[in-house]
Amino acid sequence: MALGYLFAVLATLASGSGSILESMGVRRAGAYGGRSLDLIALRGQWLYFLGLGVNLLGFVCASAALHRLPLFLVQSMLAFSVGVTAMISALMGSRLRAQGWAALGVGAAGLVLLGVSAQPGPAQPLPPQWRWGLVAIAIPVASIVLYARRHRHVWATVALAFGSGVSYSVVGISARTLHLPDAVWRLVLEPAAWSIVLNGLVAAVLFAMALQRGGPTGVTAIMFTTNTTLSSFVGLVYLGDTVRDGYVAVATTGFVVAIAGAIAVAHFSANTRQKEPAMASAMSR
Repeated sequence: MALGYLFAVLATLASGSGSILESMGVRRAGAYGGRSLDLIALRGQWLYFLGLGVNLLGFVCASAALHRLPLFLVQSMLAFSVGVTAMISALMGSRLRAQGWAALGVGAAGLVLLGVSAQPGPAQPLPPQWRWGLVAIAIPVASIVLYARRHRHVWATVALAFGSGVSYSVVGISARTLHLPDAVWRLVLEPAAWSIVLNGLVAAVLFAMALQRGGPTGVTAIMFTTNTTLSSFVGLVYLGDTVRDGYVAVATTGFVVAIAGAIAVAHFSANTRQKEPAMASAMSR
């Protein structure tokens, strides 16, 4: 169980720092605020791909944690990586208000409550048709790209961040229910493996487009809140995730407090968007 918590913490740190690196890469490429086709310029930005690599490492850690801990705990910790994003931004010159630091403490307290109330254990297997259904979800979520390319208003950015959250939640659900066969090559026959790959790609594209239009803290907050709420619901209702006997109220309070803390951090993070171009410039020297 302790190993599961360690993997979850490492995943949180990786996700928060990866988001910062990806955002800086988008801005260095001159793609911020531009067209979706401008994201092609990212091919020459090592910071962006470093961020992707860090996020991939975070996903590996999260997958390891999900084999030991329920979705509502691991995903809540990943949602709180917005706090890691805010702290790194603050260390690199962006001002985090006093209320933001307080929100970090509140969110951390919520995670502690979740940690003591979660009941470790594997997930219940999903029927094959449901596992293939997770693969198919990538298609309607990917269509958000078409909507975003035709609209430049704030709701298009929200839709992109929301869509990435949905895709990442499917990735988490798939990782939680993934059956590892004895022979590695048999993974190509496992729907959960395809779901992880396809929904992961969709999530990465939508997240990059959202970062192109909005600051990393706000975009990350929407993405992780959607991810956490949806995947936690599926885990509790369909995958047999449970809390310790007598700890339902503690788990509920911890979940609400952790998510509220993450949203509050995003709200009180001031000047993040304005400072990031300077941060990216400093990294390029």
